[in-house]
Amino acid sequence: MAKSASETPLMQQHKAIKAKYPDAVLLFRVGDFYETFGEDAIITSQVLGITLTKRNNGAASSSELAGFPHHALDTYLHKLVKAGYRVAICDQLEDPKQAKGIVKRGVTELLTPGTTTNDKLLDNENNNFLASVHFQDNNLGLAFLDVSTGEFFITEGNKDYADKLLQSLRPAEVIFERHKQKLFKEWFGHRFYTYHLEEWIFADAYAQELLLKQFQTHSLKGFGVENLQAGIIAAGAILHYLKDTEHPNLGHITGIHRLTETDYLWMDRFTIRNLELLGSQSDGGHSLIKVMDNTVSAMGARLMRRWMVLPLKDKQRIEERLDTVETLLLATDLRKQLQHLIKQCGDLERLVAKLPLKKINPREVLHLAKSLQHAAELKKLCAGSNSNYFKRLSDTINPCTFIADKIISSLTDQPPVAVTKGMVIKDGIDKELDELRRIAHHGKEYLLEIQQRESEATGIPSLKISFNNVFGYYLEVTNAHKNKVPAEWTRKQTLANAERYITPELKEYEEKITGAEEKIQVIEAALFEQLLTEMQEYVGPVQTNSQVMAIVDCLCSFAENALQYKYIKPTLHEGDALTAKDVRHPVIERQLPAGEPYIANDILLDKESQQIIILTGPNMSGKSALLRQTGLIVLMAHMGSFVPASEAQIPITDKIFTRVGASDNLSGGESTFMVEMNETASIINNLSDKSLILLDEIGRGTSTYDGISIAWSIAEFLHQSPHQPKTLFATHYHELNELEEKFSRIKNYHITNKEVGNKVVFLRKLAPGGSVHSFGIHVARMAGMPPALINRANEILKQLEELRSQADVKQQLKQLPVEKMQLSIFDVHSQTFEEIRTMLEGMDINRLTPVEALLKLQEIKSKLK
Repeated sequence: MAKSASETPLMQQHKAIKAKYPDAVLLFRVGDFYETFGEDAIITSQVLGITLTKRNNGAASSSELAGFPHHALDTYLHKLVKAGYRVAICDQLEDPKQAKGIVKRGVTELLTPGTTTNDKLLDNENNNFLASVHFQDNNLGLAFLDVSTGEFFITEGNKDYADKLLQSLRPAEVIFERHKQKLFKEWFGHRFYTYHLEEWIFADAYAQELLLKQFQTHSLKGFGVENLQAGIIAAGAILHYLKDTEHPNLGHITGIHRLTETDYLWMDRFTIRNLELLGSQSDGGHSLIKVMDNTVSAMGARLMRRWMVLPLKDKQRIEERLDTVETLLLATDLRKQLQHLIKQCGDLERLVAKLPLKKINPREVLHLAKSLQHAAELKKLCAGSNSNYFKRLSDTINPCTFIADKIISSLTDQPPVAVTKGMVIKDGIDKELDELRRIAHHGKEYLLEIQQRESEATGIPSLKISFNNVFGYYLEVTNAHKNKVPAEWTRKQTLANAERYITPELKEYEEKITGAEEKIQVIEAALFEQLLTEMQEYVGPVQTNSQVMAIVDCLCSFAENALQYKYIKPTLHEGDALTAKDVRHPVIERQLPAGEPYIANDILLDKESQQIIILTGPNMSGKSALLRQTGLIVLMAHMGSFVPASEAQIPITDKIFTRVGASDNLSGGESTFMVEMNETASIINNLSDKSLILLDEIGRGTSTYDGISIAWSIAEFLHQSPHQPKTLFATHYHELNELEEKFSRIKNYHITNKEVGNKVVFLRKLAPGGSVHSFGIHVARMAGMPPALINRANEILKQLEELRSQADVKQQLKQLPVEKMQLSIFDVHSQTFEEIRTMLEGMDINRLTPVEALLKLQEIKSKLK
């Protein structure tokens, strides 16, 4: 592009840099401000709420301009990134005072949601993953990297596995090949912030080269990922993207870990949502993570989330955690000491990652050293505990004593947050620094010392030292004593009553004092940089320490929960039977009013006598809660946590499937029923003999008989399946109670209730046998429906039950006596009532929801006024 003759050199420089980052908002450093121009200025002005002005560049046209002071970068930067913009920070690369012509500028960092390490952009309790997806036929390679901690994961799998991981780990940004944009959105939706790269980046040889260079190894065998070709390509694309976005300092990314699908209990994204693990589906509701996470550190909180979405399947590893929780439960003092030490360490994982990123300040370095001292105490406590698991963890802790001691002996007790503020390095570390500090901070005493020494040596009692801007520091001698002046003194000025002299010592002192502050800053910066360089080789061990602390933190949290909420240790076994007594819902029981007990229930599912439970009962009686609490105790047990029950024998489970609650995907063009069928199809096509299936109200999104037919056939299919998965099936179709008579392993249960007068009271207790009524009309009364409407509903229900043998509901409604469907008030004000009659005749009662019925009733009432 030809440069416009009217453009200033500054704007020509801006245009050239902007051309390299066309899809980013360019923050262009000009003096003490970051400026934005043109389209960038309009975006910046709108997002940050700052003034948009016009700047004339010497041409007839003018450019939009918006800027803010450079010291406000942290305040504004996170707002731009959170608004979904990529931000390129263009800094001055040389001192403007020494620049010849225009100051050199260049992009020093390109920030995106997945690459940020800015504290204001990070959520302490969540990883900030940058994900990469490589499409290789039906096999997808996936990689997840948290730049702020250095955690790097790699895996491969089919579309469902990729979907589960993307939903579980919730990356802040996802990258993939440019031509796969449509496919990605088709498979995984529009929920992610995405960026696409050129196709050549996703090449095997290039990815291998980038990974080997990063880890400084000859092969990837040591990480156990050498056979994951698609995964390696995805991981390589991440490293390329970081290089492309000006992130060269990646020394904290020291390894890569394989996420093996078979190591973890499978839960698809529907199950994670339906069980409300990470978030509630209702406003103001609570999630399981909110209840279970009582960790004392951010690194523990992040690990807890990963344990929840990736529960273990290995019985030995689960029992290792359970046994350790039991030890911590009994050893209160040990637990409190461990938590105290971990809490004092803070977010050590993200802190040590700042070291290679060159974003760590002196105060943080001292905190890191103190954390290493706490790690040494933690190591002793774990080694002396009764837990074999803790003893093994203790062996992996490296207190890095040498560097911790060096930091503490080198830095002042309260270092500043920036090296430029001074007083970073202790006295006694560097002789020149000590001398300069003495000169800078104790100048008067030093001058007085020289004055006294020279006065005694020359015998001039009135000698004094002064300063002026012409020749600096000087010695002043009155005329009465000028004959005593030594020959080596140099006369600089003669006054009426005195003469002024300078000495080599004064000249040397003057040179020192005038540059002392600057020299102090340079020396402190150099010593601090030297310390950081020495610390680099300890990044790996400190990361290992932080991972151990996170594990200990999570296990202490499990013990705290068990003690506080009366959870018990589950017994895991390789058999089929799921037996639990007095099971409670861990989230709901915490939300109950003070003093109100949770109604606990027993559960038994096995392959011999009770493979499928058909659960009926009134609406609002607690069927969904019973389903969810069964799934949650199985999940919690596989995390290594104690569970809310009085006794629990839980089989090793490989998959938990749920279909709970109604939800529309209208933006994706899918109805409630379509979503319901998609989720159910996912279950049917992926179940195994060690699966737990929780189904709630299957078929309610369609007509009554369609729904009954689908629900019946699903129950039948699960019973006849060679896998015989354990299943809880809640339904409002009482017709399904007939299944118990036809199939040996299907049993009917209901949630008990009692009628007091004309009201129903839910007892929330599970009992054998099916429920006869749905009590929908009772629930309508509790919701405040008008008495006339309730009475009419009871009449229609009675007559429908009498006509149940006939196949078509519409036919049944047609056979209702016409006079019973009319109101005597229709004889008055004939025109109004004719309108109401026409409205009612055009209404399909069978398809009306309760809310729609209420709205129609309100409309009728308004016509009668």
